[in-house]
Amino acid sequence: MTPEEMAAAVAELMRRAVTTLPGDVLVALRQAVAREEEPARNQLQAMLDNAQAAAHTGAPLCQDTGTPTFFVTTGAEFPWLSLIRPAIREGVRRATAAVPLRPNAVDPLSGVNSGDNVGRHVPVIYWEVVEGDRCRITALPKGGGSENMSTLAMLRPSEGLPGAQRFIVDWMARAGGKPCPPTVVGVGLGGGADLALHLAKRSLLRPVGGRSPLPEVARMEEALVEAINATGIGPMGLGGRTTVLDVHVDIAHRHPASLPVAIVVQCWAHRRADVTISPRGEMTWSG
Repeated sequence: MTPEEMAAAVAELMRRAVTTLPGDVLVALRQAVAREEEPARNQLQAMLDNAQAAAHTGAPLCQDTGTPTFFVTTGAEFPWLSLIRPAIREGVRRATAAVPLRPNAVDPLSGVNSGDNVGRHVPVIYWEVVEGDRCRITALPKGGGSENMSTLAMLRPSEGLPGAQRFIVDWMARAGGKPCPPTVVGVGLGGGADLALHLAKRSLLRPVGGRSPLPEVARMEEALVEAINATGIGPMGLGGRTTVLDVHVDIAHRHPASLPVAIVVQCWAHRRADVTISPRGEMTWSG
């Protein structure tokens, strides 16, 4: 596999991610339409119409094409490992010009936009090395409005799971319509501050409707969906039964003195796509 082929694959991955809503999200939106009344039903139908138009025209689902964020799961024996980081940066540059993507990489010191979505530590890349010889690259364009409603609390361990659940529901109620609901909410529970936030964001990769393999966590997810939807905030904050499409929770062992609870919010346009690359350079697309 050449650097050119890898960069072209990343550019295509970004194009797919920002223009095509995954099937699980479309199913969840259609189910929400069926149970809602006006004006919530009208808002949800507009989202579905928008997704159909984006897929048909190749235009982005939203004018905010997000911070380009990638999760790379690579086998230790994948032969093209050294190509991945430069290919992601070059692929993002190409997609920014070709799709086009809105430039969203701003220097916090000067306030200058790089113009190509590439800068210091951007694109964001999370790495996981596993056994094997294949590489999976997942693109998760992360919009600014929903990201602004992400947060972290360092609770007292004595507050336990009930305290964590209260914090999550209260925070999403305070968020209201700001993150463009219905949202998908990622939650990281335990670990340290940085790990909790990482788990919360990574949990967004799970399909909508997919539950944690841990029964107690799965029950917590279902309870949070019910409680947040009971707030009545509804699609785009205009009222209704559907404030979240799903809540995904991941956990890590914590320090005895800490109970970190991280929340990462994704808007209704829950965009993601992935490509798996074989050691021979063959590509399998999904998302």
